[in-house]
Amino acid sequence: MNQFILNLFDINHEQRIPGVTSFVGEDATGCFGIQANHARFMTTLVFGLARFRLSTDEWQYLALPGAVIYFNNNTLTISSRHFLIDADLERISDLLEQQLITEEENLRTTRESLHRMEQAMLKRMLTLKRKTGWQS
Repeated sequence: MNQFILNLFDINHEQRIPGVTSFVGEDATGCFGIQANHARFMTTLVFGLARFRLSTDEWQYLALPGAVIYFNNNTLTISSRHFLIDADLERISDLLEQQLITEEENLRTTRESLHRMEQAMLKRMLTLKRKTGWQS
């Protein structure tokens, strides 16, 4: 069976996986698959699970908070902020759910912080306007 190489990169580490026979992922247009000798291809994956099959016919699941993928010369390169790999679908689904909850909480905290900074900046501008008599 034809095989290709999967290179995974995130902010902390990289992993090279030879002997991959197929990859299934999802982008904004839907699910797609890649096999060895696929034409050059590039897209962005949505937040979720992808999977790849090794030459041993074993599926591995890949949890990603979105990623850029590029397939060229029988090498699939995936770049993401973070990735998790596991052969157990239930376990990696739980990890992905925890990751999603954490990301949503971080996003909520960031939005609140930006809102507070915006309010403080507007308050400061009004104070300066009153002190200087500035007319808009």
